[in-house]
Amino acid sequence: MLIGEILIKNNNIDPRDIEKGLQYQTKYGGAIGSILLNMGIISEEMLVLALAEQLNLWVLKEGDRSLINFNNLKFISDVNTFFLAERGWFPVNEVDGKLYFGCANPLDYEVNQYLGNLNIKKEIVILTQSQLREIEGDLRLHQKAGAGDEYDIGDISDNEIDRLREMASEAPIINMVNSLISRAVERGSSDLHFEPYNKMYRVRFRIDGMLHDIDFLPMKMQLPIASRIKILSGMDIAESRKPQDGQISMRISSKEIDVRVSTLPLAKGESLVLRFLVKESVGYELSQLGLEPDLTKLLNEDIVKTAGVILLTGPTGSGKTTTLYSCLNRINSEEKKIITIEDPVEYQLEGINQIQVRPDIGYDFLSALRSILRQDPDVIMIGEIRDGETARVAMQSSLTGHLVFSTVHTNDAPTAYTRLLDLGLPEFLINSSLISVIAQRLARQLCSNCSCIATVDKDIIATYHLKELAARYGIESLNIRNAVGCELCSNTGYKGRIGLMEYLRCNPEVKAMSKDNTFPVRARAYMQDKNIRSLVEDGLLKVIKGMTTFEEVYRVCG
Repeated sequence: MLIGEILIKNNNIDPRDIEKGLQYQTKYGGAIGSILLNMGIISEEMLVLALAEQLNLWVLKEGDRSLINFNNLKFISDVNTFFLAERGWFPVNEVDGKLYFGCANPLDYEVNQYLGNLNIKKEIVILTQSQLREIEGDLRLHQKAGAGDEYDIGDISDNEIDRLREMASEAPIINMVNSLISRAVERGSSDLHFEPYNKMYRVRFRIDGMLHDIDFLPMKMQLPIASRIKILSGMDIAESRKPQDGQISMRISSKEIDVRVSTLPLAKGESLVLRFLVKESVGYELSQLGLEPDLTKLLNEDIVKTAGVILLTGPTGSGKTTTLYSCLNRINSEEKKIITIEDPVEYQLEGINQIQVRPDIGYDFLSALRSILRQDPDVIMIGEIRDGETARVAMQSSLTGHLVFSTVHTNDAPTAYTRLLDLGLPEFLINSSLISVIAQRLARQLCSNCSCIATVDKDIIATYHLKELAARYGIESLNIRNAVGCELCSNTGYKGRIGLMEYLRCNPEVKAMSKDNTFPVRARAYMQDKNIRSLVEDGLLKVIKGMTTFEEVYRVCG
């Protein structure tokens, strides 16, 4: 009998739910039992009982330890117990020449083939994950007590390089890593995270700026998975005491992908983050950033100037690089020489000279900037202004006839001025070189397939002056919508992201303001007086247009 039929018979599961799982299986692959479990249609206990009935296996019932007796294990030294433990199989008893193994995956092909080649008679006790962890812990305690010393599933030394390579080259580990990377790319993830968490190895995808739990793997898989990724990215697989960086180039579903890999030692293992850069899929156009028409007009006026500095501000992951690339792409032509200095070069832009800084050999932003000034560029893009000397050279370059784009890390547009002062720049140099400052955030965009009209309290509309905001920009009616969730947006209610912008031009009125500690307050008052939108107001404008939600605006803008 099929597993779905057993679940319907024993647990009264709706056949339509089983059909949903089968459709997912047809599209993405995987075991139907695991799919139904991950979808929340069945519990782990239901799955264990159904598998036991289908495969005629033993089940460890609540409170029943009669099948567990480590003292009976006699000839376990003939078996590669480390190999079995890595796959979640543990010997729990021996009766009449038969070995009893506790496991959660009785259909593991590699294990069954291995035990078959040894002609070992076996019985399988199928366990839930919690039972499996309990059995593993009991077995370790049994070892420490002096019994069964021949069975060792202890920790792996950092110096056992050959062993690490062997583990990382095994087919299940290779397939697991490849599958997770493919799933991450197919779902549009920007990052893939592996991290120890609550005695498990947690796997998470970052989609549209938000992290989502995807899987919880046994902790025993941490070392082989980390070793596999380190081998692929050219890292030292024996080093787990200090951070490392690497890179992988691969092709997934006809897409060329660069993967930037970072490792970070933690108290209980290592955190690995893989960042995906899809080379062919990004079209850098200002029209795709979600800019309001008035801001688009102002930015188009700025980027065609022949000299000056345009600064973007915002935290990591706020889309600054995408906006910079879009500006460069807009003005790129055969008449202009454009040079960028980046760390790292995330995407290759056709017709633009891109420099990768190498701090390890002393080739940093400052030294690269000084060298490219001798290359007669028209436009310069500096990935980030990190120190006073780089800021000074960038500002002075704009005074000698170069258009300079760069970024600084501040929360809003006015504080970019005080940040430059903190870096040691004189006020006159800032006033004479800055064209404009743009603060940016990325908010998730509502899924166009499932969002619905929201009922909004009148007090909220009044508190945030939504009707006044709509009237100011010629919007006749409020189109405030809620996130719902469907298959197209993976039941999140959101699909894609949209930019929230705050624009401050360094015009004569702003230049006339003293750039002391009170400047951000006075600049904010000036912006309010001139109806220049803040980040929050730009977000609220997109809320009343039905593009995002209140929750998203205040999540990203604070």
